[in-house]
Amino acid sequence: MTNSDYRGVSPARLRAARRLTKRALRQRERAFLAEGPQAVSEALASGARVTGLFVTADARTRHAGLVAAATGAGVEVQVVSGEVMSELAQTVTPQGLLAICEFVDVPLDQLDNSKMRLAAILANVRDPGNAGTVLRTADAAGADAVVFADASVDPYNGKCVRASAGSLFHLPVVAGVRLTDAVGALKRAGLRIVAADGRSGVPLDDPETRAALKAPTAWLFGNEAWGLPPELLALADQSVAVPIYGRAESLNLAAAAAVCLYASAAAQR
Repeated sequence: MTNSDYRGVSPARLRAARRLTKRALRQRERAFLAEGPQAVSEALASGARVTGLFVTADARTRHAGLVAAATGAGVEVQVVSGEVMSELAQTVTPQGLLAICEFVDVPLDQLDNSKMRLAAILANVRDPGNAGTVLRTADAAGADAVVFADASVDPYNGKCVRASAGSLFHLPVVAGVRLTDAVGALKRAGLRIVAADGRSGVPLDDPETRAALKAPTAWLFGNEAWGLPPELLALADQSVAVPIYGRAESLNLAAAAAVCLYASAAAQR
């Protein structure tokens, strides 16, 4: 990388952005990077605090309206080379737009319990692509909150933010809480806790199970490799399995979550 790659770029702003590629430093700064026109657009539209925008010359031309909107919102816009963008975005083919945003998660006790009908709880979900896809699916299914509990991945991980496709900015996200606290709060809000567990003898297509999903429900999803251990399953009011009609061994977490969340959405509508 040459000095010309940094021409016109604020060194302080660049250093700040680089720090946000590390989880510990994101936590310290309470800020993260959102890459791509979809994420940047949703961040601005949601009212999230956007403190800076890096853009390549090509992307500035292709997304002139979005860059103008950022400028109009008082966001500092800096043009960078493709090499700098690749370094910050940490992707093979960056989309040319990268925003610095302040954290958008909310405390568990600030969820609007009076309107809560559908939520997703991630317990020890480690894969950022899966977690971001579940967040996107929960948004699409009309969920009221997504909770990242226990040792789940950081929702501000770059891959998780990209996989959420802007949904991170659409619904309340709670991060870094104990599962027992999350389950307790949602139960007090009147939600049934239903665990997605492939080992359960109760299939999701059971008529009584389907009927029960009309009630406010929080789906509990476990780790991709080992699912939900007995002590976590014990926190749920019910465990159900997504039925497998073919020869596949199982569904991955994101696919199973989509089936479960849409089953609730359909039942509640």
